Amino acid sequence: MVTHGELHELSIAHIDCDAFYASVEKRDRPELADQPVIVGGGHRGVVSACCYVTRLYGVRSAMPMFKALALCPKAVVIKPDLRRYAEVGRQVRRLMEAVTPLVEPISIDEAFLDLSGTSLLHGGSPAQTLARLVRRIEEDIGITASIGLSYNKFLAKVASDLDKPRGFAVIGQAEALSFLAPKPVGMIWGVGKSLAQKLENDGIRTIGQLRDLELKHLVTRYGSIGQRLYRFSRGQDDRTINPHSPTKSVSAETTFDRDIADREALEKIMWPLAETVSRRLKVAGLGGHTVTLKLKTPDFRLISRSQHLPSPTQMADRIFRAGRDLLAGETDGRYFRLLGIGCSDMVDGRDADPPDLADPGQHRRAQVEKAIDAVREKLGTGAILKGRGLGVKPPREPV
Repeated sequence: MVTHGELHELSIAHIDCDAFYASVEKRDRPELADQPVIVGGGHRGVVSACCYVTRLYGVRSAMPMFKALALCPKAVVIKPDLRRYAEVGRQVRRLMEAVTPLVEPISIDEAFLDLSGTSLLHGGSPAQTLARLVRRIEEDIGITASIGLSYNKFLAKVASDLDKPRGFAVIGQAEALSFLAPKPVGMIWGVGKSLAQKLENDGIRTIGQLRDLELKHLVTRYGSIGQRLYRFSRGQDDRTINPHSPTKSVSAETTFDRDIADREALEKIMWPLAETVSRRLKVAGLGGHTVTLKLKTPDFRLISRSQHLPSPTQMADRIFRAGRDLLAGETDGRYFRLLGIGCSDMVDGRDADPPDLADPGQHRRAQVEKAIDAVREKLGTGAILKGRGLGVKPPREPV
């Protein structure tokens, strides 16, 4: 039962499936229902998702697998099946879109919904419609979800994390400021570990302390995000729900079975990742103007380097070449446990890879890549390989 003074007046919601990957695995393997389950890579990988039983042992998403297994040695470890999860995610999305066209996906298993003006259509308030929606997700698809309901996106997202799993939490305007005041600044969207540490160094630990500061001071001290700190600390968020929110980046990464320092070996691993990113860009009809290299050291320190291209691309060859240039500046004898490559600053794919007088060979390489794509379309992705891809396994855990 859910009661709240503003329950039937609020219409902005955030729905988040509970322990999504693990829930899908348990749905499809009922014998695991009461077992601790971790979805992720091998001993060298990280936890992609974990069920709530496993979380009782202290296991969390993104935790190194060896730490997770030390905490919960009896956990059942399952390699992720991203295609299956994507299909289940699409089923959930279709049910969301059946109650409102204003659905803004955030990831495969979560989205914002605006149910303003739907009461007559569905014969009940947005809160009642949401309750029926998550019940249908559970009955028709076999997984559970939690609801956060409020008057803006920021607070709806905060609310959806308050009562998981199978939760329904509400934050209304009447209590928003008092609710936020004692909460840590890290609850604000966009405040990562680095900014949270900077705020703490300045003596700011709670959202209430942020609220005591002037907008000018926050912007001067913390840059453009200072405006968000000012608004969100006051429970203000004027972002609308956009069902056509553009893709911001496309990437792929893999964790190695052993640490690698050799540049040539890292380049060989980078190539199939670049092909994965290229394939995803082409399917989405996008091109990227910026290529980003991601590396992680054995002590889990993350290194990110980017290169802005003269023109946007969706070609694996150009993505790889940019990544190789970035990698050259980092291979100084250090060992790495993870490598990733991605594209951002998206444009329409039709504007990608224009003729380049400074690189006359680009057109020929593009034609070769198109020919390879055509063969793979008919015979599968493994039907034809370029020389630099021979002997290289595809990424185990593309993201």
